[in-house]
Parts: sequence; C-alpha cells; structure tokens
Amino acid sequence: MKESLVFYSPADVAEDWVAAIGEKLPGLDMHIASKEGAPCPPEDVQYAVVWKPPQDFFKPFVNLKLVVNLGAGVDALVSRTDLPDVPITRLSDPEMSKMMAGFVLMCVLRHARDIVPFERIQKEGRWRYIHPTTPEHIRVGVLGLGELGATAAHEISRFGYPVQGWSRTPKSLPGIDCHHGMDALPGFLATTDILVVMLPLTPETRHIINAERLAMLPKGAKFVNVARGPIVDEQALIAALQSGHISEASLDVFEVEPLSEDSPLWAMDNVLITPHLASIALPKSAAAQIAENIRRIRSGEPVLNRVDPGRGY
Repeated sequence: MKESLVFYSPADVAEDWVAAIGEKLPGLDMHIASKEGAPCPPEDVQYAVVWKPPQDFFKPFVNLKLVVNLGAGVDALVSRTDLPDVPITRLSDPEMSKMMAGFVLMCVLRHARDIVPFERIQKEGRWRYIHPTTPEHIRVGVLGLGELGATAAHEISRFGYPVQGWSRTPKSLPGIDCHHGMDALPGFLATTDILVVMLPLTPETRHIINAERLAMLPKGAKFVNVARGPIVDEQALIAALQSGHISEASLDVFEVEPLSEDSPLWAMDNVLITPHLASIALPKSAAAQIAENIRRIRSGEPVLNRVDPGRGY
C-alpha cells in the first residue's frame, strides 16, 4: 500500500501547497482532490490537508491517520459526522499571526485616527479638520487571547493604545490587562472603545456578542470582527450600527458567507467589508509544520497543535 496525502481547498492554489509539502516530504504520493474525491485509491490515503471539504469527503479514506486543517479556525471541521477518530491539527504559523496582527492593527488605526469620517467627507468634496485623539485615550479590547489574539494585542499595545484582553480561562500577557470568565465580560465591554473579536467559534461562543452585550459597550464604540461570523448576532450588530450605538465597524467575517447581496451592511458608509482574508495560511511557511506532524505520525509521537474536538479548538 502506498502512503498518500490528499489536498482539498476551494480557496487555495493547490499546486503551490503540493509543491511546498513535496519539498519537505520527498517520496510521499500527493494528490489534489475535488468535490468528487481524490484521484488515487482511497485506501492509500493516510494524510489529508483540507479547508472546508464537502460532506462525506473523509468516508472513503479508511486508513486515514492525520487531518490537517488549513487555518487556525477548526469550527467547520470538528462539527462534521464523517471524520474518523484520528488526530486533527490546526496550523500554527508565525506568518499567519503576523498577517492577522497587521490586519487588526490596520482596522484599529482606521477607527482610532478617524479615517472613516474622512472617507465620508472626501466623497462629499469637503475639507474638514478633525482633531486627532491621542492613543492613550482610546481603550482597545481584544476578545480572545489565543495565539492570534495575543499577537494582535501586543501589536496594538506597541503603538501606545491601552489594551485589555478577555478570555474564557485565565491568561497572563505582559503589558495587557487580562480579564477572564463570563462575570468579567460586562466590565470589559463597558471600558472598551474599540472591540476586536478574535475568539474561536464553539457552542459557548456562538452569539456571545448579542444585543445585550453590544449595549454594554460605550455609545459610539467601534467594532472589529476577524474571528468567525456566528460569534456575533449579525442582526443585533446591524441594529446597533443603525441606531449609532456602534458608530463604525470593520467586518472580515459574517454569519453566512459570502455575505448576502441584500444585507443592509453593504449600504452602510461606516462599515468596511472584506471577504474573510484577514489571515491566510501560506504554503512555504506552513509546509514545515505539516511535514513535522507527518513525521511524528510515522514515528508514533504526539502531533503538534492537536485539536480537541470536545472544546472545538
């Protein structure tokens, strides 16, 4: 029996990934799969590198030993019914963290430096001075202090903004005012001028930001979501934006993607919409981690960055 790897992702250039992994694992048979399956005997497949594969994708692979999710978020993967009982790993790529931190910083600075009203004024053909607010007077809250959230929090703090973070379990980060647990969430939200959502999507975090919690933010707060759309009650966010309680938003993720053409968000001039691209996995930097975990499977060692399906991340 051959040792084969299948790659599936509708969002990536498969050839680039196959080439990068092949450089690290010469001799491993690699195949690019489609929605119809992989062009190789399914019993040969021992490794799968995937992003949002179709339902029942894994069923033919009876000898599967490892599933690699092409990203940090695994919510769409662990909720499936066709996954065998094998290790699932997520990518933990420093380049992904840097890309995410850069995107989050761009969003925070866009709101903190009044770029949104300047964009509106420009369309009106008006010259108007808005006096800048210095960083020490703008409180940024990062909701979720995992690998990506922690990196982003430190990057924002580096620019002089007071940063506080919230997580479900205790965390300690130098220079970041850390809070944890549901009891601490109202106070965290009440003292946040720019909220950045970076939580994983789990049953516990689905709609954790609802109408009640949006109302806990100071009137005129800004909102950034680069995590997962269903963490936020989208209709409640739309209502908060329409009322002005949330004055601006930068949204990279949505409850249903692509965002519906009839969503009110499209017409809001205080909302930036991007198509789920804040951070993506890069073949050249991520291939080494994939190869290392395959080596560990071969030698019977524990894999790195293993996902706990029970926790959802």
